[in-house]
Amino acid sequence: MKIAKIEPFAADLPLERPIKMSGVEIAVSENVFARIETDDGLVGWGEASSSPSMTGETVESMMAAIEYLAPFMEGRDPAAFEENLAEMNWRMYGNASAKTVIEMALYDLAGKAQQKPIAELLGGTKRTSIPVLYMLATGNIDVDVAEAAEKAKAGVTNMKIKVGGKPVEQDIERTNAIRKAVNGGVQLSADCNQGWSLDEALAYVRGASESLDFLEQPVMGHDVESMAKIARESACPIGADEGLHNFDDVRKHHEMGAAQGGSLKMIKLGGVTRAFQATQLFDELGMHVNLAGKVAESSVSSAAVMHIAAAAPSIEWGVSVTNQYLKGDVTKSGVKVVNGQAELPAGAGLGVEVDEAMLKPYLRN
Repeated sequence: MKIAKIEPFAADLPLERPIKMSGVEIAVSENVFARIETDDGLVGWGEASSSPSMTGETVESMMAAIEYLAPFMEGRDPAAFEENLAEMNWRMYGNASAKTVIEMALYDLAGKAQQKPIAELLGGTKRTSIPVLYMLATGNIDVDVAEAAEKAKAGVTNMKIKVGGKPVEQDIERTNAIRKAVNGGVQLSADCNQGWSLDEALAYVRGASESLDFLEQPVMGHDVESMAKIARESACPIGADEGLHNFDDVRKHHEMGAAQGGSLKMIKLGGVTRAFQATQLFDELGMHVNLAGKVAESSVSSAAVMHIAAAAPSIEWGVSVTNQYLKGDVTKSGVKVVNGQAELPAGAGLGVEVDEAMLKPYLRN
């Protein structure tokens, strides 16, 4: 079985309602899909969101990167994961999101060819149901508090508050009010997406960290020294996100006491293989893991997140699958979230099948 054709697609996926994060409101997710076909007729799919502030890539650059890499990948074995990554990295520096789209589709193909789910290709399925971090992201204290209480009653056990973009005093008030609404039965975190200065972050942890189980990326990802200062002041663990792009970043945060865990995303690390290996490194270092997709991705990428999480050594900080925030999906049977638990898709490869008729309305001309 050899790769015969790689075809990328740019798509705009509307959200059910806008998500506010660190002063930015997202109503539409700009994503890239790839359809890869083998010489014996198998088809695999990959997907990633563009994130200029996280990886430096736009939809346009991802499309160009995939089109550039495609001729070098044709004729290769989809299941030669390390060799395929080495080929892409040799041919093109960076472009982690574009490489993620390709590698995800190759895992889907390899799983289908071997009649195994991706979690089994990664070493084995350790869990099939994982708590989802439900986002509280309207920025309105009354709406977020009411929604948190409603979700807690429905059985949701993990929630994440989007903070930043407002006066920090308002975020402190909203955080403490949400904790009061859900009591102690919910693992509650907050995510600033690099939105604060050091002084703002210190004010927040002094006023709200006792209400949290962890706080994610309060300052710029490259500012590891400030992360360490915040961690020393905080009553809750600090997690890194935008600051983690490779294994050296993970080790640096650990050695400096700048993070006790983090959010691992394929688009930062360059695909399924490296994201899974990062979970192993986290486990070796005694760090807490959250597996996450970008806001927002369809059940294609969300399924890949679930397979990595299913095979990971540990997953104390849950998963952030984001297909649930979209108005519509692109697969016949998507990733299911029931009572706050995401279910691992059954079946070979990703375990979800793209319906091209469902994808078509979202494609750019």
